[in-house]
Amino acid sequence: MKNIYLAGAAAVALSIGAVAYASQPAFSPRSDTYKQLELFGNVLAIVQQDYVVPVDSKKLINAALEGMLGSLDPHSNYLSDDDYNDLKEKTRGSYGGIGLEVTSEDGAVKVVTPIDDTPAQKAGIQSGDYITAIDGTSILGLPLNDAITKMKGDPNTKLIVTIVRTGKTEPFDVPLTREIIVVKSVKTRMEGDYGYLRIASFSETTANDTKTQLADLMAKNPKMKGLVLDLRNNPGGLLEQSVGVADLFLDGGEIVSQRGRDPKDIIRYQAKKGDMLNGKPIVVLTNPGTASAAEIVSGALQDQKRATIVGLTTFGKGSVQSVIDLGDNRAVKLTTARYYTPSGRSIQKTGIEPDLEVAQSKEQAKYIATSAMQYTEAAYGNALNADEGKARRSAHAVQEVPPEDFDTKTGDFELTRALDVLKYNGDVKLAAAHPRGAKLADADLVDKPGAKFDAKAKAATPAGTVSGASSSSASSSSSSSSSASSSSAEKK
Repeated sequence: MKNIYLAGAAAVALSIGAVAYASQPAFSPRSDTYKQLELFGNVLAIVQQDYVVPVDSKKLINAALEGMLGSLDPHSNYLSDDDYNDLKEKTRGSYGGIGLEVTSEDGAVKVVTPIDDTPAQKAGIQSGDYITAIDGTSILGLPLNDAITKMKGDPNTKLIVTIVRTGKTEPFDVPLTREIIVVKSVKTRMEGDYGYLRIASFSETTANDTKTQLADLMAKNPKMKGLVLDLRNNPGGLLEQSVGVADLFLDGGEIVSQRGRDPKDIIRYQAKKGDMLNGKPIVVLTNPGTASAAEIVSGALQDQKRATIVGLTTFGKGSVQSVIDLGDNRAVKLTTARYYTPSGRSIQKTGIEPDLEVAQSKEQAKYIATSAMQYTEAAYGNALNADEGKARRSAHAVQEVPPEDFDTKTGDFELTRALDVLKYNGDVKLAAAHPRGAKLADADLVDKPGAKFDAKAKAATPAGTVSGASSSSASSSSSSSSSASSSSAEKK
């Protein structure tokens, strides 16, 4: 019998994690445990006998198992037949659905990240969105796995998801058509003289695909001067695959260590000789959607001084889950270890901070500057504690944001700054000393007191009127100006 070890981003069956295998442990229940089990049996019998309608004992027991494991931490849970199949589909890299990584938060389904080139991503669903209804039926309070089942289905079938998004005053519907989701975890292209490698997740073939595609890119571009490794919104994946990817760029040394409850229970993963890029500079792009297995790669390359990190602080999931096969296509996903970067740091709750902090937009920078509780591992009430004395960096002004003349709809400012670092041969200090953008001023980050009220009052003022005494020419001017504004708005 085998166990699977996971280090994924989200507390759901759709999140994969870092996966390995081990033997099922032996255990000996204590007498007090027997008493509690007897109590459980008594309660179950009462429900079966006296509940107002007949109940399915299997569903009750499954719910009890899910509740027990879910109370431990956000990433431990019970996998029934369907859930276990979902997990295995995910690690294989294909399934039928809309292409979302999701988690459960206070009875709601929250989007961890949309998967690249899927219906959800193409429709504009974003990390941090809440899904409150499917096909007009509320899913609030529905078990996460049931909500996931509703989103999955045969290709070419349609559904409508209702989204609640921070910054939007009203929920809105997004129509989608299901597809066979084949997760293309690796993409490459050239950005001028530099290679660009995007890894969307770590599935069963990611390390090999990365090696193959990068070798092909280098063969076609023998004068390639460096590489951008894009791990933004990568929710994690198989541990062995993240180790394999990091190994491609290291010429030896530790990649990550895995430490269990017993202080002696330590597994160290070492890089082999041979750096595919032969020392050419690397920049890794990260953001709060960069999690777990993706953080293993980021942390290894940063600690080994092999790469510079550009972007935003990562999610902060520093734990490994074991998926223990129970037979009959059922399993337990249980947090069994923490992982540590080569320098010995745990990033649990804190994340990996970039060497050059760059926001993709002013809106993103404002969120980081004003939101006390962002969507990260630290936001989970039952997350494992961080190392003693450590805490995630609180709300703050981002080091650099796009300048006024940068088109954030068509351009990628974080990628632009990553390429700048490569142009300085990987010297992030030189790139920081020559910023393309600048910090937002405090006045830009936080609305002035009463600003929202003033805006609403102005919007409520009839066109052509001004407060206080005014001349007819002033009214005329105001009316003319208002008409021009209306015309402009209609064109938009």
